[in-house]
Amino acid sequence: MDRPAVLVVDDEPSIRLLCRINLELEGYDVFEAGSLAEARAAVEAHDLSVVLLDLRIGNERGADLVEELHGKEPPVPVVFVTGSADMTPVDHGAADGYLQKPFRIEALLRTVGELASR
Repeated sequence: MDRPAVLVVDDEPSIRLLCRINLELEGYDVFEAGSLAEARAAVEAHDLSVVLLDLRIGNERGADLVEELHGKEPPVPVVFVTGSADMTPVDHGAADGYLQKPFRIEALLRTVGELASR
């Protein structure tokens, strides 16, 4: 059976590394993107189970990618990962999950596990 694949989209390399190492230890294939352009390329190249998506990626809004992910067949679940407290109700409604930075590794693994098993 194929391993579930997770895409981590964040402009902070340390966050991507933290997620990748911990998710790989749990048996996930993990891909990284530091921009929305890289994220779109990864979405096209891989069959993803979950996308961890920073709300702010440089000057871009991570939420701009959500509609594309939810429009895929099957839709790809999205977890917003943010250090910002200014999420709007629209942002909350668009995501399948939410992690506030700094997050606990247990919360990361639980959230990804629940969505990947859908």
